[in-house]
Amino acid sequence: MNGDTVFTLIWKAGPVVKFVLLVLLTFSTFSWAIIFYKFRLFSRIEKESHDFNEAFIKGKQWDSLYQSTKKFTVSPLANLFRAAYSVDDASIDEIRTILRRVESMEAARLERYLTFLATTGSTTPFIGLFGTVWGIMNSFMGIGRIGAASLAVVAPGIAEALIATAAGLAAAIPAVVAYNYFLSRTRRNISMLEDFSHELLDLLVRKHGETQAGSL
Repeated sequence: MNGDTVFTLIWKAGPVVKFVLLVLLTFSTFSWAIIFYKFRLFSRIEKESHDFNEAFIKGKQWDSLYQSTKKFTVSPLANLFRAAYSVDDASIDEIRTILRRVESMEAARLERYLTFLATTGSTTPFIGLFGTVWGIMNSFMGIGRIGAASLAVVAPGIAEALIATAAGLAAAIPAVVAYNYFLSRTRRNISMLEDFSHELLDLLVRKHGETQAGSL
């Protein structure tokens, strides 16, 4: 085993351990892709939502505000406002139903792929552990065949077993950290969305009341 690198040990590993490492690599690759995607998405969402909220607070006319929302393509607040604007002449109950539907759709979009990160964080350590157990079992089988318990016989199998454990942890730790981080940002954005939905509905209720009063 002298001079063996990690890559050499992986190359010398048995087919089961190699398969375990391939599975872990797949989980890790998808996890990192999701992490980069979600980070960029949340950065855009929060910037657009901040810009839209500033425009909304300034009290622009709804027609001009609707036109300006076309540049906000990923903001849940802007999407909610566009949905409310498109059914402005509907009844309050219909508007409330539509706002709730859009809230659910936007919440689902914010939560997308979080389940995969959670699954990666919870399962990959056990997949790595399976590779560890298999490698150690092969080491003991090697001892049985040779009839000697020297370090030279045991060490390679234990080394490849520990690589499987390390690979499982390497896949799990970033996924768990990213899941908790994005879950926090998701909850914060959903809370902002719900608050804005209530504010928007109140404005529409007052607007409908004024319209009805003016028609009398």
